[in-house]
Amino acid sequence: MKVVITGGGGFLGSKLANALLARGKMTGPDGGAHEISKLVLLDTGFPIPRPADPRVEKVSGDLSDPATLERVVTPDTASLFHLAAVVSGQAESDFELGMRVNLEGTRLVLERLRRCAKPPRVVFSSSVAAFGGELPAELDDSTTPNPQTSYGAQKVASEYLVSDYSRKGFIDGRSLRLPTIVVRAGKPNAAASSFASSILREPLNGLPSDCPVGPETGVWLLSPRRVTEAFMHAHELPATAWGLNRVVNLPGITVSVAQMLEALARVTDRKVAERVRWTPDPRIREIVKTWPVRFRTLRALAMGFKPDEDIESVIRSYAADEGIPL
Repeated sequence: MKVVITGGGGFLGSKLANALLARGKMTGPDGGAHEISKLVLLDTGFPIPRPADPRVEKVSGDLSDPATLERVVTPDTASLFHLAAVVSGQAESDFELGMRVNLEGTRLVLERLRRCAKPPRVVFSSSVAAFGGELPAELDDSTTPNPQTSYGAQKVASEYLVSDYSRKGFIDGRSLRLPTIVVRAGKPNAAASSFASSILREPLNGLPSDCPVGPETGVWLLSPRRVTEAFMHAHELPATAWGLNRVVNLPGITVSVAQMLEALARVTDRKVAERVRWTPDPRIREIVKTWPVRFRTLRALAMGFKPDEDIESVIRSYAADEGIPL
């Protein structure tokens, strides 16, 4: 079977690609298990080296370019993981770019999927940026989305598209609202949440890190290992497990910046945590403060999705994956 990952050259896309190749088989549109014969990775670039694999095809291109999508999403596509997006900070500062890629790009992907021989399974990477404004102390599955950023609005609009295309029988879609993913390897990006990885990643690599928010700032987070598992688990669940509601809030853990640094000091030593410098950034703070930090994710847990144990296990799994001695 043919599987496509948009954003396949990025950090999460690369991890998902490796996990899919290691797994070897996925459930196809007919409900049976099939060998992954072709894995197409679409992205604007591929900075992360990967071993050669005859099953993998890398395509450099723009998600919002119809000609690129025609090449990538062919009628034999059985599954698609839609991870590509302009990140939160960039979508807020460049409204036209965010709309073109995050919303129009998603619509174009769905239109191509309508032309598949059989309705493909589609996993869409959404975000807890779907929520904002006046929020209860703890959100649950009944909380109404009310995004307060362009990025969040684009994600919610895309969720509705995925659900409607599923209702029409064009695809078999499922949308996952991701917590902040920590720890991301690589370099900081334009996402407003980038600091949550930077304040752990850079110190662990012997570098200073600037934190744009206060120590009291809370984060709802999930590790790369867990979110990769979640993508595959969401794909493998039958349509009956989703019913009429094709969106789920993934489980995570709530941790403040101060607690993250305390855990870093326990896992390593105090000197490592002291590499973080407090450099307030009002723009980042205004975006981050709209995001929720506490959820009751009863539906996701009942469906078999899993959170991390605690922030220390998140730090240790990152160090193990990146070969960093503790």
